[in-house]
Amino acid sequence: MTPASRKTPTPLIDAQVHVEGFVQVREARRSELVEDYVELIADLIADGREARQVDIATRLGVAQPTVAKALKRLVKEGWAVQRPYRGVFLTPAGEQLAVEMRARHQTVERFLLALGVDPDSARRDAEGIEHHVSEATLAAFEAFVRKSDGHG
Repeated sequence: MTPASRKTPTPLIDAQVHVEGFVQVREARRSELVEDYVELIADLIADGREARQVDIATRLGVAQPTVAKALKRLVKEGWAVQRPYRGVFLTPAGEQLAVEMRARHQTVERFLLALGVDPDSARRDAEGIEHHVSEATLAAFEAFVRKSDGHG
């Protein structure tokens, strides 16, 4: 018998609470692609460049047809506009989402750094966590960071 098999099983949580957790994860997965693209487009534009399909593909490590499909979704949902021979630009809603995602990313990354995670891992891990963390947890991360910095 292994030590893991001797442990007392954790009782299942209430079914509705279980459902709510899985719904939150599915919703985060659906919005993750949009959020990543919008954040990257804003970063490329802020860096003084246009957000061209080829640059987006290079930075995300995907093929240009994948980017083209995603950009059609962003345009359809009102996050971005494409201009022939110019690239991609964010709508005001897209710009606001980019600001919010950048703030979430920075909060998660600062939290991981405050825990002692190395900078490379913190940056990479924040890229995924930022999409899945609730507002309440994000606020707790921010409070922890402020306290560890001596500002809280």
